[in-house]
Amino acid sequence: MNRRENLKLLFTGSLASGLLLTHCNPKDKEADFSPKIAGGTPGGRIPEEIARDHKLLSETFFTEEERKKLDVLVDIILPADHESGSATEAGVPEFIEFMMKENPSFQTPVRGGLMWLDNYSIDNYGKVFLELSEKERLEVIDLIAWPDKASPELIGQVRFFNTLRNLTSTGYFTTEMGFKYLGYKGNTPNVWNGVPDEVLKQHGFEYPEKYMALYLKPEERGKVAEWDNEGNLIG
Repeated sequence: MNRRENLKLLFTGSLASGLLLTHCNPKDKEADFSPKIAGGTPGGRIPEEIARDHKLLSETFFTEEERKKLDVLVDIILPADHESGSATEAGVPEFIEFMMKENPSFQTPVRGGLMWLDNYSIDNYGKVFLELSEKERLEVIDLIAWPDKASPELIGQVRFFNTLRNLTSTGYFTTEMGFKYLGYKGNTPNVWNGVPDEVLKQHGFEYPEKYMALYLKPEERGKVAEWDNEGNLIG
């Protein structure tokens, strides 16, 4: 199982446990409250929130050099595969840029971690991280990507990479591309047609033939079932 599949399983579990909870009111659909700014957050935004979005989106945290390193790192964490695109294709760096401003507590550890990559690369390879070969980059990342294997003196760098991995996963799996990869459909209308035949057969069950014509059909969903005195379904 590759790292993309591991992150998929972890994030699917997070969804199931309620990581992405949203409050939905039918009245919210009566009007479009989405901010008319690129990269804004759609939904019921109050004026103060829209103004804050404008402010954060007008600022830039990462330098050009830091952004290039960020692009490399998020694609190491979540590269493209045969099913979907990479983290950069999903817009993850833009999400992380926003999160640096939304939650300033990320700024020092993330910027410090990006600086460490260059310092370590210069000390051990004689060049900055972006000038390393793919093989050399992975050698550096392997030092901090596995908390249980990392040297104790690299605990700060491990925390940096854990933070970056969490931000990358959250950013990716909350995009349309990420949702499609997970197969996550959200609250969608559907009709339940009973337990599939193959599942019933797998467990040694089957629907009684005499009741097949009486079972609930989608077009009869509002009809109330009737039973005789012996507990038999009659209509």
